[in-house]
Amino acid sequence: MKTSSTDTSKVQKLIKVGQCLYRSNLTNLYYAILKRQGKQIKKSLRTTDPSLAKRKLRDLENKVARLNPSESGKAVFESFAKQWLVGACMSLKPASALRLDVVVRSLTKYFGAVLVRNITEANVVEWGASRSKKCEPRTFNTERATFARIMETAIRQGIILENPVTELKRIKPSKPQIIIPTKEEFRTLIQAIRKSKVDAHHSANLCEFLGLSGCRLGEATPIVWSDIDFAGEKFVVKGGEFGTKNHEDRTVPLFPSLKQFLISLRDSLPSPPSSSDRLFPIKSARTPMRSACKKEGLSDFTHHELRHFFCSNAIEAQIDFKAISGWLGHKDGGVLVARTYGHLREEHSANMAKKMTFGLTQQEAGQ
Repeated sequence: MKTSSTDTSKVQKLIKVGQCLYRSNLTNLYYAILKRQGKQIKKSLRTTDPSLAKRKLRDLENKVARLNPSESGKAVFESFAKQWLVGACMSLKPASALRLDVVVRSLTKYFGAVLVRNITEANVVEWGASRSKKCEPRTFNTERATFARIMETAIRQGIILENPVTELKRIKPSKPQIIIPTKEEFRTLIQAIRKSKVDAHHSANLCEFLGLSGCRLGEATPIVWSDIDFAGEKFVVKGGEFGTKNHEDRTVPLFPSLKQFLISLRDSLPSPPSSSDRLFPIKSARTPMRSACKKEGLSDFTHHELRHFFCSNAIEAQIDFKAISGWLGHKDGGVLVARTYGHLREEHSANMAKKMTFGLTQQEAGQ
């Protein structure tokens, strides 16, 4: 005798256990079934715990109450993301705003014409799988984080219930190899830039300042002579629109080598500088640096690697990480410095290893 191929015992039924609350007869998972302006909303609460299910139901009811069907039907991702971008860029520096604009443009290429409410977790996963193969992990993580922020705004505006980007995982980026110039390479670089052309002294001065101060390029170029306090042996790195990352001023000691360099720079000018004159009337020294590195057979050092140079030398001088982090403008008390620069240069590590004698005499250790 043939039996039916359909086993009714395995057909899921949702049993009502409370107002808007249901439980699956197969999995015991709880579901919410709500209505908003005539539209039914059915959603798994992803729990078998009745107390937790009730809390999740209340949260869901609050979200559903905020839904605005008239707006969600008009919110196309491209226009919504552009509107979000305007608000997000209000407190950003121009360079940061430009980078964020590039990220939004990249997302728009994929989701531009899609209604925000129609973007599902499956769509996000599909985008992630495709995009992660075409860009670096850092770029992908930035786009993912921006995507999530846009969708969070959509939740607050009652366009969607939940963020479909939440379950998409970040990609762990490989740790980049930090290239740190040696002292000899630093001197060679500066000298090579000075010799490259007649007006190259501005580029050489900027590079030397970066290496001796630890400043970022964007922090160094706006500095004016009134920011330098020779008597107090300190200088100010300004926040403002084009200064520090956190927009806050910071005071940094005028290190002996830096003080000597700035005095020489000031004395080399045809006339005493005014307080509002910039130290470096250029925005970048990248092209002269690249040419000098190529000519001298050096690694292709960048402005930021001169900051690495400063930090590495500070560590080799046995200055504690907390003090260095303050000079660099970090707020973590030295955690990032320790994680990034703790390895030091191989030559310094080798020299430190020679001190691990464990009580041997100098003659025994040298054998």
